[in-house]
Amino acid sequence: MDPIAQFKEQQKVAWSNFAVLESFTATAVPRLVKHARVGAGVSLLDVACGTGVVALTAARMGAKVTGIDLTPELVARAKENAALMNLEAEFLQSDVEALPLPDARFDMVVSQFGHMFAPRPEVAVKEMLRVLKPGGTIAFSTWPPELFTGRMFAIMGRYAPAPPPPGVSPPPLWGDPNVVRERLADKVKDLVFARGTVRFPALSVPHQRIFMEKNFTPAMRLFAALDASDPAKAAALRRELDDLAAEYFEDNTLVQDFLITRAVKV
Repeated sequence: MDPIAQFKEQQKVAWSNFAVLESFTATAVPRLVKHARVGAGVSLLDVACGTGVVALTAARMGAKVTGIDLTPELVARAKENAALMNLEAEFLQSDVEALPLPDARFDMVVSQFGHMFAPRPEVAVKEMLRVLKPGGTIAFSTWPPELFTGRMFAIMGRYAPAPPPPGVSPPPLWGDPNVVRERLADKVKDLVFARGTVRFPALSVPHQRIFMEKNFTPAMRLFAALDASDPAKAAALRRELDDLAAEYFEDNTLVQDFLITRAVKV
């Protein structure tokens, strides 16, 4: 199998149980939809929609929404959430690098902590802008490389048994405004950045890390591999993650800031 295709298959598995974190990510949604200026009647595509937290928040505001995600378990959960909320929404299993949608279909394309995990940013950008109408809005939230989540992924990457295949870009680069400017370049205008904050409740730093070990599949898989092959290395990773989290732990929450981008397709 092609290395990029194999990487995507691994990603499907890695995010399959992300639904356990939907209440946490849902708290970040209002900041994105306000910055994106979501309104009633707009046609909106939620890229890497996960369990549909952005799409369904937009649908509740009157938007006509479609969500796509690579992981079938998350698409199924998004459909369940739509039924529970009694909202109209279309959810499809699809790859952002090959969207099964016509050109210029949507007034708005958004993504929350999702498209940033597509392996090839240039392909993802091309597809997201292809399905967006000229004059339409692209908006997304991303984890900056210099803050908690970006640093956490960097630490885990150093302990991973194998690096990603050539051509795969580190996801937190999408949280750097300079990189975003470079990637969107002259394909957009009126580029605007903002910041948001989410708080992950936890009684202590070890509580937060143990929750991630048990519920966040990339961490689950990494710790399972290290615990079996190199317990000392696993212990070192736990210490590093706890030291990092301690920098952001405040009032029984882990404080995580994120970048929000909005631009208009030329």
